[in-house]
Amino acid sequence: MLEYDSIAAICEAAEQQQTTISALVLSDQVEQMEVSEETLYKRMENSLHVMQEAVREGKNPDLRSTSGLTGGDAAKIETYAASGGITGTFMNHAMARAVAVSEYNAAMGRIVASPTAGSCGILPGTVVSMLEEGRCDEHAAVMALFTAGAIGMVIAKNASIAGAQGGCQAECGSASAMAAAALVELAGGTPTQAAHACAIAIKNQLGLVCDPVAGLVEIPCIKRNVSGIAIAFTSAEMALAGVESKIPVDECVLAMRQVGDMLPCSLKETSQAGLATTPTGLRMKKQVFGEN
Repeated sequence: MLEYDSIAAICEAAEQQQTTISALVLSDQVEQMEVSEETLYKRMENSLHVMQEAVREGKNPDLRSTSGLTGGDAAKIETYAASGGITGTFMNHAMARAVAVSEYNAAMGRIVASPTAGSCGILPGTVVSMLEEGRCDEHAAVMALFTAGAIGMVIAKNASIAGAQGGCQAECGSASAMAAAALVELAGGTPTQAAHACAIAIKNQLGLVCDPVAGLVEIPCIKRNVSGIAIAFTSAEMALAGVESKIPVDECVLAMRQVGDMLPCSLKETSQAGLATTPTGLRMKKQVFGEN
């Protein structure tokens, strides 16, 4: 059975068995949870469908969060995507999906916390994009979520996936690493390449603070989900090109834990510093909660 205490160990086991991370993890979870492969697959398939539904609902131009601070931006990006923009239609559609899910979460819609609500747009922004843009089929997308889940389990065990404990690097950083590994697998890369993609994604978000305006998972959280997908895509591309992380992935995870432990509590979801305490941030807080 897998212990989920090392990303490298999982990837090495997959390489030795000449299989994918997802197939290895699914088989392991069947044994550990004592349920059928079909049952576990159906559960993950349902998670994928929830992500797709959140994407669709989140693109409603009239959608607004319960606070009234956010909403409608996904629709703007979706419209803009038709022009191709700077990064092309694929990337702009992916951005729209990430924002859509995050805005839907802020409007109290049903999402998959993957690994958290604050980072819920990153996996849909990547995996759902690969599926809906014709880069993979549904079976591959479902299996990629098993890969992402395994990475998240190791990070949660050895560092943190909570902004209140490790800053936003623990939320968007972890989600981006999970997505990067999933993307490598979807593109036909090796488990070792997936590990390098994870490491690159984590390194590029070390120190990312959690400073939500008014204490809500909206500003700047929603836009950080877009940055998260960009890092996931670029990390996967580098790994697929043969670029290797000089720092091993599990050491990157431990570094993230160390950085998170060193961050002051004011920058770990307490809204006591950063963007939350800017003049505009404080004005928005009063707008939502009043003078007190």
